[in-house]
Amino acid sequence: MAVKSQSRASELPTLERKEILDDFRVAVLSRHASLMGRKEVFMGKAKFGIFGDGKELAQIAMAKAFKKGDFRAGYYRDQTFMMALGELTVQQYFAQLYAHTNVEADPASAGRLMNGHFATRTIHEDGTWKELTSLNNSAADISPTAAQMPKLLGLAYASKLFRENKGLKNLTQFSVNGNEVAWGTIGNASTSEGMFFESINAAGVLQVPMVISVWDDGYGISVPQEYHTTKGSISEILMGFQRTESEKGFEILRVKGWDYEALLQAFAYAGNVARNEHVPVLIHVDEMTQPQGHSTSGSHERYKSAERLQWEKDWDCIAKFREYIISNGIANADQLDEIESEAKTEVKRQKEAAWNDFSKEIKEELEQVIQLIRSAAEKSNRKVVLLQIADDLKKTINPIRKDVISTVRKVLLLLRAEPESVKGELKAWYESQSKNNFDRYSSHLYTETGFSSLKVKEVPAQIDEKSPMVDGREVLQAFFDYTLDHDSRFFAFGEDVGKIGDVNQAFAGLQAKHGEWRVTDTGIRECTIIGQGIGAALRGLRPMAEIQYLDYLLYGLQMLSDDLASLHYRTKGGQKAPLIVRTRGHRLEGVWHAGSPMGMILSSLRGMMVCVPRDMTQAAGMYNTLLKSDDPAIVIECLNGYRLKERLPHNMGEYTVALGKPEILQQGQDVTIVTYGSMCRIVMEAAAELAEIGISVEVIDVQTLLPFDTYGIIGKSIQKTNRVIFADEDVPGGATAFMLQQVMDHQDIFRHLDSEPQTLAAKAHRPAYSSDGDYFSKPSADDVVEKVYQMMHESNPKKFPSL
Repeated sequence: MAVKSQSRASELPTLERKEILDDFRVAVLSRHASLMGRKEVFMGKAKFGIFGDGKELAQIAMAKAFKKGDFRAGYYRDQTFMMALGELTVQQYFAQLYAHTNVEADPASAGRLMNGHFATRTIHEDGTWKELTSLNNSAADISPTAAQMPKLLGLAYASKLFRENKGLKNLTQFSVNGNEVAWGTIGNASTSEGMFFESINAAGVLQVPMVISVWDDGYGISVPQEYHTTKGSISEILMGFQRTESEKGFEILRVKGWDYEALLQAFAYAGNVARNEHVPVLIHVDEMTQPQGHSTSGSHERYKSAERLQWEKDWDCIAKFREYIISNGIANADQLDEIESEAKTEVKRQKEAAWNDFSKEIKEELEQVIQLIRSAAEKSNRKVVLLQIADDLKKTINPIRKDVISTVRKVLLLLRAEPESVKGELKAWYESQSKNNFDRYSSHLYTETGFSSLKVKEVPAQIDEKSPMVDGREVLQAFFDYTLDHDSRFFAFGEDVGKIGDVNQAFAGLQAKHGEWRVTDTGIRECTIIGQGIGAALRGLRPMAEIQYLDYLLYGLQMLSDDLASLHYRTKGGQKAPLIVRTRGHRLEGVWHAGSPMGMILSSLRGMMVCVPRDMTQAAGMYNTLLKSDDPAIVIECLNGYRLKERLPHNMGEYTVALGKPEILQQGQDVTIVTYGSMCRIVMEAAAELAEIGISVEVIDVQTLLPFDTYGIIGKSIQKTNRVIFADEDVPGGATAFMLQQVMDHQDIFRHLDSEPQTLAAKAHRPAYSSDGDYFSKPSADDVVEKVYQMMHESNPKKFPSL
């Protein structure tokens, strides 16, 4: 439906003159922030700029419909919305543009993200949750186009759970009966992405309170609409999703980006429908403009016609808003000019305050360094050179921290042969600043509070002869049953998880026992399964999102990498989403059901825990550790282990596994083999065969790849055996190379090695089908035996002659 504009302000009784003029003030304040922001980039005071000019009026309307407890998942043009909510000052806006690393100056990202990336801080410094229902909440933005959509689905799905799951009714810190709306924004061109369409379909199926606003200015950078969207209109092609009296679906609205009254009506209506009826809404806001083009990287005059540029001036939303105000007698041109002049002055004032605060810290550091270099110069035989360096540093225009630190490092290199009395003070300053800079630029990749998974107390599994022998899947089933009974926030969902209890039966019977809102089936849509989990975790719940096979993780990898893994880091501890991703991989059959792409995961998912249990008893203990902490994680179960027999621990739901702590499966003297997952059984089989020919192998299961052996267990083993092989099922140079690098760099093993460290991996290709395909594609016990024997042959050819 299109929302028609009313003719006069008097027909909108909820709007007072002051409110309309306040809206105008916010609009022009935001516009001048955009205009001045671009100039700051061109003056060299900021690296890059992207702005929300041309989108002001619609964002003001959205802010009016937004209520405490609601969540936003938008993109980098939403500055006006954040300002209208009171969650972004102009000074904070410019602090982010300058990349000010002080979290007080830039609460969204502490200078870690380019400008236009917004977030509110939803947790306290100690990691505890704030009262989300009393806050205006914004999930931390990410740049990849349309990647905000899957998370938006999850934020809305949480409201569905809070309304439908009676066990969550007491969690009033997070929700008031699921009345919260998730508001999303996206540019018209980004609606071409698969993530957008997948999220739309999932929202329609789930019927969640989600409002998506499409800011449509007719372009995607330089590419016009006809290259992006069938029929040139996202609302037109989505009309099949429009709900009817007999069919559930979306409410679809279309409104002009310059029509103040129609925008207010559209967003108010959308908010009410989503909030009260739990129906998703799409608002297509077209005829928007982009006065400064896409970003500071280029000019839109290169690709827009003169006619289009003139149209954008004539139909600019602020220009049309001025016309509306004047024609309805709300204010005259002089009054509006005065408001705009005051706004411009205020923007300039706050911009300068942001710059002064940002540059003050660096200038203070610069002056300290200059004095330290000059002091060192007086005691050094390189006096002339050092004084020149100090003078050059002092002349730096708009210095950044890199200028200061780089200079210090060069000076220390020059002073390498000088005594400590010359360079000591400068060296101490540098060491102190290195700690500060780690906090500024590298901290909070993982949880640093008491909720860290590394701080969970290790509780061993209680297993004895009386412990019943069961299928591995039954160990998991017992753990999930226990957790569903004891933690109302925990729920699991994914393809085939619900009715049949997942393809390997670890949830068998649990939907019937605990209900559909706790153990839930989904469609085939890995990307939004991950997004569903991220959004729900951001709202205080403890979701377990299942990706049926590790090979299918690729569909959700962007969400895990670009959003979840970096969330805690890019907010510098301001948000958390303790999502557990459950999947299975390693040994089975063929190209798409035997995946072990661990190197890819390790490279992509820094910021998540990567757990690789060898059996289901270990997996259950890891899940328990993760649920007692706040780090997001992926747990990769052994695909061929569900029917293998294990003993059921007596203390199910109580025992934990220490993350980052390898387990020695077998003591040995000659060679250390480091491995994980399904390879543990292969290596143990080989170790038994090697023992028969007089070779003693120490077998270590790393248990987790991230974190990796924080106890130094592998290094101590190598000190004893003096030889090491890293073995797994990944491609050559994958996780085996990672493990070798970790131990070489952090455990000082080189001087203890009597033989070259070795790796044993699968072939570079994916495994061929059948048991023969497995044997010839992935490491076998025979491969392990030959690898170890060859190493011992090189060490003692007389005792171990060549094969």
